[in-house]
Amino acid sequence: MARLLNVLLLLAFVLASAGCPSDTTPGDENPPQDNPPGDTPPGDDPPGDDPPGTDGVPDLGVNADLHGAQVFPADNAWNTRVDNLPVDPHSDTIINSIGRWDHFHPDFGANWDGGPFGIPYIVVDGDTPGVDVVFDYDDESDPGPYPITKDTPIEGGEDSDGDRHMIMIDRDNWILYELYCVYPPERAGHDYEAGSGAIWDLTSNALRPEGWTSADAAGLPIFPGLVRYDEVFGQGEINHALRFTVNRTRRAYVHPATHYASSDTSASLPPMGMRVRLRADFDISGFSESNQVILRALKKYGMLLADNGSDWYVSGAPDARWDDDDLSELKSLVGDDFEVVQMGPVVVGD
Repeated sequence: MARLLNVLLLLAFVLASAGCPSDTTPGDENPPQDNPPGDTPPGDDPPGDDPPGTDGVPDLGVNADLHGAQVFPADNAWNTRVDNLPVDPHSDTIINSIGRWDHFHPDFGANWDGGPFGIPYIVVDGDTPGVDVVFDYDDESDPGPYPITKDTPIEGGEDSDGDRHMIMIDRDNWILYELYCVYPPERAGHDYEAGSGAIWDLTSNALRPEGWTSADAAGLPIFPGLVRYDEVFGQGEINHALRFTVNRTRRAYVHPATHYASSDTSASLPPMGMRVRLRADFDISGFSESNQVILRALKKYGMLLADNGSDWYVSGAPDARWDDDDLSELKSLVGDDFEVVQMGPVVVGD
């Protein structure tokens, strides 16, 4: 009964706000699991007390430079190279279902609809006050509070009818806060309201409980999968996997994902958390130096399927310094240039 009430409340919220479309809603379809994964031993320490702007210590502010600070431990799934792992035996079937000749698309840049576009974030300090948030999926959300400030951006802007993600990184305690479908008090009519929310210890490899969503449909964190300007042009390397979407997913997931958001049980469709990589024989020499940074990451670390959306769309953070014409060169890639990395056990829904 409680779960039915949550669904009805969400429907009312969506109708009232005319935003956060249902096909990208994290969902609440998974069966309960008896053995959620436990915490793993902590990994790397927080960036430390050095002055901001030094190597490894993030700046403060919107879309701030992290100066090479590593997000999650070195052995985390996001930071693990997969260029030498086997190809999944079902790779061809899954690539066909996504679109073998559909084009790759960077879903971020400098100017669309009047300004930079992508999924923004903000870096805050450890003294930033927390704010209470009311959740639609409160049984699968971390209660907070969340360090929301007057400068914290919402994906797509205040009037967006999209996913309205909000991402905050506590630089001092090395904690990641993420919200989906956020509405501020002046729109919600009370406290901040969100569809779902997740809090991540960036020194730990712990997953969400089995069957739980996050601020993303797959139960994954969003921030570690973004293409960021500071990595491409400041570090010259992206040493982690990227986040991507497809239009149709399977009612299933594979770790590190913990949640599905589909009613389609076809084994030809990709499960949430599936990883693809750019084929080793793909020639990147004709691309710009900055695009080669992105392409090398796609070969070494690949992309993790995180949400329902447009096929082959890779996520990044907005920045007015991106060269949109140069990024558009990446649209020459097609599904045939990718392969599915061998998957572990697939959790299939009823």
